[in-house]
Amino acid sequence: MGSKADKGAVVDDDDESSSSSSSPKASDALPLPLYLTNGIFFTLFFSVAYFLLHRWRDKIRNSIPLHVLNLSELAAIICLIASFIYLLGFFGIDFVQSFINKSDDHHHHGFILCPSPPKTKRVVVKMDHLPPQDEEEEEEEIVKRVVSGEIPSYSLESRLGDCFKAAKIRRQAVQQLTERSLEGLGLEGFDYDSILGQCCEMPVGYVQIPVGIAGPLLLNGCEFSVPMATTEGCLVASTNRGCKAIYASGGATAVLLRDGMTRAPVVRFDTANRATDLKFFLEDPLNFDTLSLVFNKSSRFARLQGIQCAIAGKNLYIRFSCSTGDAMGMNMVSKGVQNVLDFLQNDFPDMDVIGISGNFCSDKKPAAVNWIEGRGKSVVCEAVVSGDIVTKVLKTTVPALVELNMLKNLAGSAIAGALGGFNAHAANIVSAVFIATGQDPAQNIESSHCITMMEAVNDGNDLHVSVTMPSIEVGTVGGGTHLASQSACLNLLGVKGASKESPGSNSQLLATIVAGSVLAGELSLMSAISAGQLDKSHMKYNRSNRDIAKTCSLD
Repeated sequence: MGSKADKGAVVDDDDESSSSSSSPKASDALPLPLYLTNGIFFTLFFSVAYFLLHRWRDKIRNSIPLHVLNLSELAAIICLIASFIYLLGFFGIDFVQSFINKSDDHHHHGFILCPSPPKTKRVVVKMDHLPPQDEEEEEEEIVKRVVSGEIPSYSLESRLGDCFKAAKIRRQAVQQLTERSLEGLGLEGFDYDSILGQCCEMPVGYVQIPVGIAGPLLLNGCEFSVPMATTEGCLVASTNRGCKAIYASGGATAVLLRDGMTRAPVVRFDTANRATDLKFFLEDPLNFDTLSLVFNKSSRFARLQGIQCAIAGKNLYIRFSCSTGDAMGMNMVSKGVQNVLDFLQNDFPDMDVIGISGNFCSDKKPAAVNWIEGRGKSVVCEAVVSGDIVTKVLKTTVPALVELNMLKNLAGSAIAGALGGFNAHAANIVSAVFIATGQDPAQNIESSHCITMMEAVNDGNDLHVSVTMPSIEVGTVGGGTHLASQSACLNLLGVKGASKESPGSNSQLLATIVAGSVLAGELSLMSAISAGQLDKSHMKYNRSNRDIAKTCSLD
């Protein structure tokens, strides 16, 4: 810690304008009167510029190289640069500051009211301009100004230049405003710099979620220890039991069927006839190569795979599908789509782009198009579990599992009108692995589309079990995958970052691991239900014996 005179306090633009010293200008370094200094440098700048232009015109006429300079020309260039720097310093600083101040005046200074924080100017004033105070008093003063609305909450990071301090001050302000305590919510021990501008805005702490390990999962001849972040008792233990049964039976096999992220803008025309013109143009194979070139310019890894169109009156929904390397790819495909829309505007100037996403994609919503066409990675995973393992490890029988699967996962889901939910609890495993590895938890909705099949094989002695998942949306780069904890979980699976040898292979492997984990979870839960163990397990592992009355106070 330095002396108090070395510390800085952050103030807003209004305080800066009322400070005793004005903003520094280039003229402040010269002892001459301001009007005289300006006149000298104005005259110098234009006279030297005229002289150089005149000299260079003569050189061009006489075929003399421009880079050959005599002493007077060299001195003129130096004077030109010096006068330009002076004029830029004198007029440029005031112009930029006035522009920023004018921009700031249009922002609403409320607490947690700005959905998209604008860029703010960080102003640091030395402590010798303010009354002496220690660091704690300084923080208390900033908290008061945040509570009063004088300093916007969203601007703390840019104003303070310290993400942890910003989270700490914002947390205190929230507690004062709500009169509610955040005690118990983690604050220290987290790298807030790593989430700035990427993962979370206006943080006040972090939530602790325990991570358990299920496995080893024997998949395609390789063993994986699967990290699962969850607060549900029995989930990791149940998945682990399924992994044990699969391992003892020789392992599971997973096959990647498709790999393509989608984005579907909606455009509108004056007539349905014009909308169909664009539909036929986009679906014409002769135009695909041209559209691919336009689309693929958006990224080194984005590669257009196909275009599917749907008409609703004079509105056209265009579903683009593309490969995205090891990224989940939403931003990547959106950029490619925007390139194509800009290109189409030349031949279809009457096309009105209503939105870059028209829900025909479809993202973070249950949709038949994802169930049928797929989105992200489409995977099928299977295993043959021997009858002895079903009896000894899973504590049930092959006929009982087959019958339960038919009546519960297939017929029961059909009666419920399920969309992609022909399974026991695929979303449980998908969510746990997603949170542990930094995926978008909301994409669990379509990523958990799964149909679980069970069939007696080998004269009814063994069980063939499979899960088919058409829309697993995962990536090993981007989003939350770079955070320390999530990166560690990806590293545990051997899929951290982007694959240099085979771009896209890490995210594809992660998708198969998700499917293999779901297979293990389905097998174990179905066995527990079949054997009547579900309620006993949850009563034992999913209920707390601690007296929670002391932790339920409202302070």
